[in-house]
Amino acid sequence: MRQLVLDIGLATLPTLDNFFAGPNHAAVSHLRLWSSGGIPSPVPTYLWGEGGSGKTHLLQAVHHALKAQGADVGWLDAHTMDPPEFKDDWVAVLMDDVHVYNSEQQHTAFNWFVNALTPRVGLPRWVLAAGGLPPADLPLRDDLRTRLGWGDIHALQVLDEPERRAVLRQEAAARGLLLSDEVMAYLLKRFSRDLGSLMQLLEHLDHYAMQTQRALTIPLVRAMLENQ
Repeated sequence: MRQLVLDIGLATLPTLDNFFAGPNHAAVSHLRLWSSGGIPSPVPTYLWGEGGSGKTHLLQAVHHALKAQGADVGWLDAHTMDPPEFKDDWVAVLMDDVHVYNSEQQHTAFNWFVNALTPRVGLPRWVLAAGGLPPADLPLRDDLRTRLGWGDIHALQVLDEPERRAVLRQEAAARGLLLSDEVMAYLLKRFSRDLGSLMQLLEHLDHYAMQTQRALTIPLVRAMLENQ
């Protein structure tokens, strides 16, 4: 049966606390250290891994953490078609999905990178980037590719099925939902196993269960899909 991916738009705010680190504990600890409100990392950080490894979640989590501290941050991803000029008051620049940047985005990323690392009065700026490939394999202009591979590099691992099940059970319990083995198997068989998609699905199911005053069962899942 074809697996479904729901673009639900109800995902909870990404944070480092609600990211299940699993085999990626070192990367999460690194991000937590440099986004905790102290001195930004003096060297760039690059995260890479296949889809579903949590790259975007982690970048958005750092973005929210820095913004919550009142810091101004530059953000660039593959959907940014009209990126702003670099701002001197940015404390960090975050660049997601660099492996699919077009020529204009690569130009912006290089400009931001150089400006972020230019000495200034005060604290250094942090460059945090993520992509689907290791730095040496990125299909980017040479000067950008080499800079992305200069600092701290963390390869993210996709969670295996027992870990995904543990995350879903943890999230369901936090919502006061009973996620039975039967429903778990149904979700994993019929929907995308990407953890981000599964977490969004669970949130949508939580809202639907509250609206209909019904328990989380397979008939509830089917009813929700019929009402999409």
